[in-house]
Order: sequence, then structure tokens, then C-alpha cells
Amino acid sequence: MSKSSKTTIRDFLRTHYRHFNAATVIDASEAYAAHIRSGGKMLVTLAGAMSTAEMGIILAEMIRRGLVHAISCTGANLEEDVYNLVAHNHYQRVPNWRELSPADEQKLYSRHLNRVTDTCIPEDEAIRRIEGAILDEWTSADHANERRFPHEFFYRILLSGRLKKHYQIDPKHSWLLAAAQANLPMVVPGWEDSTNGNIYAAHCMEGDVRNVHTVRTGIEYMMSLADWYTATAPKSSIGFFQIGGGIAGDFPICVVPMLHQDLHRKGVPLWGYFCQISDSTTSYGSYSGATPNEKITWGKLGDKTPRYIVESDATIVAPLMFQYVMETLPQKATARRATAGRRPRAALSRS
Repeated sequence: MSKSSKTTIRDFLRTHYRHFNAATVIDASEAYAAHIRSGGKMLVTLAGAMSTAEMGIILAEMIRRGLVHAISCTGANLEEDVYNLVAHNHYQRVPNWRELSPADEQKLYSRHLNRVTDTCIPEDEAIRRIEGAILDEWTSADHANERRFPHEFFYRILLSGRLKKHYQIDPKHSWLLAAAQANLPMVVPGWEDSTNGNIYAAHCMEGDVRNVHTVRTGIEYMMSLADWYTATAPKSSIGFFQIGGGIAGDFPICVVPMLHQDLHRKGVPLWGYFCQISDSTTSYGSYSGATPNEKITWGKLGDKTPRYIVESDATIVAPLMFQYVMETLPQKATARRATAGRRPRAALSRS
């Protein structure tokens, strides 16, 4: 949008977001842009149901512009972006979801509609359609004695084009497709706790997949993340932008204290930026509700690390922050990274 004709999101936020959580949105967005401008990289974590919330509409553009350099997400977010890509027209929204009775929920179940807050994912058109495609990849790898990470199987399916005929949204709105096209480094901790993780276990039990280790494990994800961080951080400070809480954030942030305290590696930089968007109440013993300052005591952040917490709904705040960053950084300044990194990766790159 031209400044002469319309007010940009950045202009709007700078005018109205002046205090409290609103001011933190500005501060954290400015610091994100400054981190990238100084040559830094950014790891984004996705918890909750961000894919079903269609965060991919803006996250995919952030990836294409080279403003996101790695992703940690739950198994649910990994698969639900693809479900939305191929079955969006069959999704059903339930605006009055707070008023549903147990009997109403049972009726949705009987129609094979799996509810995520106000949105129902259709079992047959989404989950079972993807099951056939990914089972082919699992069994092919199994027969060839090859092992891959969960996200790599999805990358192969998307890049093969076999699902194109089923696309029901603009493919530019799929963050996982954008990540696959950029060969973006990724970790998916706790993938077993997902629909496809359950499906994989079932096929292993039925003997369709003979080697349960055909899908690589979370421990291997941590090892690959450690390799990537060790090779990357000394050259480009790595920031940490956390959407929600849970394992998507807790897992990758621990790579730094592991490198320092368990591997005793010297000279490995701390995370260079930290921001979490969360509506989790700060409380005793809550990882998701822990303040950034607490992370200093665990060797994850330093006392000089720029750190922010926005206590709000990520589905509202994250798109505003991403748009702010894109409007702050000229596209030409980030185009190089968006077209780089296309060579195959076994997991996380060392580049």
C-alpha cells in the first residue's frame, strides 16, 4: 500500500498501539526487524492450532521474503496446514461453539467433523486423503531402508505435485508449501502426538511399515538442531519468535543450554532475540507461562538479550506483527534469502 493513498498497518499500529501490550507489539516488531537487518536469522515456533487458524496466509509470505529461517511446530500444525490446503471447502465453521452441548458435539462426531474451537476439520476429505499420500511415502522409504523426519515426508509430497489437483485454497497461503519450496530447516518435536503420528503407529502395528524407525525421532531432531545452531549462530545471530507455548517452543529453546552444559561447547552464542505471544497466565511451574527473565537462569537467554512477551491471542497479534516487519524491511533487502537454500537437506542445514 502506498503511503500517499492509504495508511499501512505499520502506520496504524504506530499511531494507536502506544501502551501496555500494544506498545510491546511495536517494540518486539521493531526489534525483530532490527535483528534481521543486522544479518540475524529467526526461528519461529508454532503451537496451538495456528495452521487451522490459517496463519499460513501471512507466514508463507514471511518465508518467501526470507524473514523466517527455521520453524519448530507441533505435529498438528504440520499436518493441519496441508489439510486446509486440500480440504478447505469442506471445513465447517461453528460460530456458536461456546454454546454447544455434549449432544451437539456428538452430532459433529457422527458427521466425521473434528472440531478445533470454531472450525471443524472433515475426516474423510482432509485426514484420509492425506493418509493415502503419506502412507505411500512411508512404505516406499521403509522398503528402501531409508529414514526421514516427519516434515521431510510432507516436503516430498508437496514438491511432487501429487496433491495439486486437490488444492482448495491459493497455494501461496500454505506456509508448509512455502517452507518446502525454500527447503526451510524444521523440527517437529513430539510428532507422535498428532493425527498422522497415530496413523503411523497403526500402520506399524498392522505391518504396512516394517521398521518403526522409518520416521526419525525427536532425539534425532534435537541432534540435527544442535548441528544447525552450532554452525549457524556464530555467523548469524539466531532469534526466537514463539507463538504460543508447549513443546513447539520448549523443545528448540533448550538446544543452547544443551550445547553449553551437556556438550561443554565453548563460544556458542545465546539466542539473540526472544519474543513470545501467549495468553498463558504466568504461574508457578508453568513453562508456557514462564517470563523471559526466567529463561536467563536456564542459560537460554542472556541479560542483554532483547526479550518481549505479548500477552494476547496469537491469532490476532501475530499477523499484525508479521505485517509490521514486512512493511519495515524493504522486500529487495530480503529477496536473496528467499531464493536461496534449495539444495536437499537430510534435516537441518549447516548453512
